[in-house]
Amino acid sequence: MVQEVTKENFAEIIEGNDIVIVDFWAPWCGPCQSFAPIFAAAAEANPAAAFVKINTEEQQELAAHFQIRSIPTLMVFREQVLIFAQPGVLPESALAKLVTEVKALNMDEVRQQIAEQEAAAAPSTA
Repeated sequence: MVQEVTKENFAEIIEGNDIVIVDFWAPWCGPCQSFAPIFAAAAEANPAAAFVKINTEEQQELAAHFQIRSIPTLMVFREQVLIFAQPGVLPESALAKLVTEVKALNMDEVRQQIAEQEAAAAPSTA
């Protein structure tokens, strides 16, 4: 099942689900309309993940927060960590592969890599 998300319930959705796959879209967007059934089919095939849509026209604050410049844009969160963001329509097979890869991620390793990148980017206090 695909759920519409607003700024009021976005944090609750991210915090309450292990995997959240977000489709940023707008009603006037042709590619968004063609992607909608692909997204819905993936949601049905993966009931353990939360598949949500954010209407960029109605949820401009969320779209601005995530710097959405083109739609559709797909984002994936795993354990509250943004691990994938890409504009454009994904074919059904690519979306299925992405979901499989997200499920297989070792999040301890992901967090370790993030920590290392943040440490490398931090200014030295010598």
